[in-house]
Parts: sequence; C-alpha cells; structure tokens
Amino acid sequence: MVYTSEAHDRYRKVTTRMQTPEIASPHEWEAARRQLLVKEKELTRARDALAAERRRMPWLPVEKAYRFDGPQGEVSLLDLFEGRRQLIIYRAFFESDVAGWPDHACVGCSMMADQVADVAHLNARDTSLAFVSRAPLPDIERVKARMGWTMPWYSLLDGFDLDFGVDQMHGTNAFIREGESVFRTYFVNDRGDESMGGTWSYLDLTALGRQETWEDSPEGYPQSPPYQWWRWHDAYGSGEQRG
Repeated sequence: MVYTSEAHDRYRKVTTRMQTPEIASPHEWEAARRQLLVKEKELTRARDALAAERRRMPWLPVEKAYRFDGPQGEVSLLDLFEGRRQLIIYRAFFESDVAGWPDHACVGCSMMADQVADVAHLNARDTSLAFVSRAPLPDIERVKARMGWTMPWYSLLDGFDLDFGVDQMHGTNAFIREGESVFRTYFVNDRGDESMGGTWSYLDLTALGRQETWEDSPEGYPQSPPYQWWRWHDAYGSGEQRG
C-alpha cells in the first residue's frame, strides 16, 4: 500500500492520540482519589522517616578556609551563615562557558532560582540560604536584578565547587556550625535538586530539620510547635529570625 502525505498525517494523528483515563461519576472519582490517598500518605510518612535519618547523618568537618565575593566584599564560608546556625548553598551555573551567558544563568539553575521561597521563613529557623556561581559579582548582581531574584548570591573565588561535588553538576550542600567550626551535613544533586526551593524541602535537607515538635529528632534538638512560629514573610521580628 502506498500512503500519501495526507494519509500519513491522518495515521500519525490517530496513533499518537492521547490515551486519557475513563470518565467517572462523582462517587467513582472520590473512591479513586481515596485509593490513591493511601499511597500518598505512605509516601509522606516515608519522606518524614528519611528526613529523620538525615538528621542523624554524621557531620563532616570543613577544614579549608573558602572565600567568596559578596556585596560587602570578600567573605568566608562562615560569613555566609550570616550569624545563623545552618547554611544551605546551591551552586548555580552562571559563567562564560554556560549557555545564556552573559544575559542569563543556565536555564535549569534559573528555574531553580525562580522557585525559591522568601528566605525569611528559613531565617526564622536559624538557617541561611546562598547561591554561588563562578561569574563575577557585578554580573551576578545584574542578572539578579533583571530576573527579580532576591536570595543572597556570591561569586566563587576558590575551589569550593571542586571540593563539594558541584564543579560539573549543580547541587545543594547543607552545613551547620558549632561556634567557628563548620560541618557539612548533607548533599543532593541531579534530580535530588528538583524538589528544592520551598521552605519545607530546604529544612528537610538540614541537620536540624523543620525544628517542630512532631519530628523524630535526636534528644536536645531545637523544636517548637508548628503554626506558632509561622509568620507572613514581612512580619518576622529581628529577634525571631535568630541572627
């Protein structure tokens, strides 16, 4: 059989037709939703259990004195904590040999930046967030202004990206400090970064977690009831942000 172009187009439309689910009654739809809800609750409990294990991960001392360029000049890794107990660093690809330069960061890293929640909520849990890139600070500041991003963003001055697994692939590292001593507590990259950006996903990555009373955390970890510490992002007092 010889197909004409028109016949081929009709065949292609038929064979690639979207296979939609069946149409249900309200009762059937609710039954299907409740059936799926059982699995969703299992996933939620598994996620909480995994975060509890993460809070029990060993801490890795950070021995090297890393340097970054920021709005206030050259700063240390400890400075990026901004006086808080925890720090989350996302390595964004914005540099001369990355697609988008000089007007944009990598499209995937830009999507990540777009979904970052107001950092005031993290700050209220004694946690700071920072993005870092190899681009010079003036370029970072220019693109931040263009894209409407407000999170702290620093220029890399040494081998931080090489030492923390983010020289060839984006990734998110979590740190905690004890006085002047800094420790690496966790790391995710590749698809592990997909869920990052929201306050809860960031806190679940940290050594102290959400710091709420329902969590399974080691003895002595800071905790307070949920809802009670929550505020509108412009309503946190300086004392509540603990740092």
